[in-house]
Amino acid sequence: MRASGIVRWAAVTSFAIALAVALGTLVPRPFWPARPQQLASHRILVLANPIHTDIAIPVDEALLRRFAFLRTAGLPIDAAGARHIAFGWGSRAFYIATPTWSQLKLTPLLKGLTLDVSVMHVQLTGEISQQQPNVIAIDLDEASFQALLGFVEASFRQGANGPISIDGAAYNDYDGFFEANGRFTAVMGCNTWTAAALRAAGLRTGWWTPAPPLLALSLRLYN
Repeated sequence: MRASGIVRWAAVTSFAIALAVALGTLVPRPFWPARPQQLASHRILVLANPIHTDIAIPVDEALLRRFAFLRTAGLPIDAAGARHIAFGWGSRAFYIATPTWSQLKLTPLLKGLTLDVSVMHVQLTGEISQQQPNVIAIDLDEASFQALLGFVEASFRQGANGPISIDGAAYNDYDGFFEANGRFTAVMGCNTWTAAALRAAGLRTGWWTPAPPLLALSLRLYN
């Protein structure tokens, strides 16, 4: 391919990607507003870093009962300082191998950018300041909150004895990994899972939001 052809191909590809990102963020999903929220009784938090989002749910007795399998898997969900349980979905190879940016490796990164099996990551947190720019607070009514919990619960792959814990994969004593449903790709990744979970709760997001800033923008636009 001649240099001019390469430049033309690169320009077309760049334009197509930019158009997909713009339309994915600006076209709402669902297109029409969902039912109006009733009296808000639950506040959840969307936690973002440069490439990933989690959904943090406040700890209460009902949540501990519903996700009691976390205790069986060794997470101290009854700890006095636990204030939220954060749930995230992602690439098994990349997620487990990358506790911090300093531990980023090429092979897990490439696996995560192609096709990989998925995992659920669960982490206990203390108090989370809602004033941080990477935290989005969302108020839900009871029906919407229960729909969100149902979506999260259904994301765990079930074995003979319930959700399947991945032994030896945790970053520390306050988190754990579990087998998940669905395949991870760069197109349908962790942030599209978060968006789908929020849509299950009656919120609107962009049609395709593969990056945290795109998801955050669409949440501001449509909710």
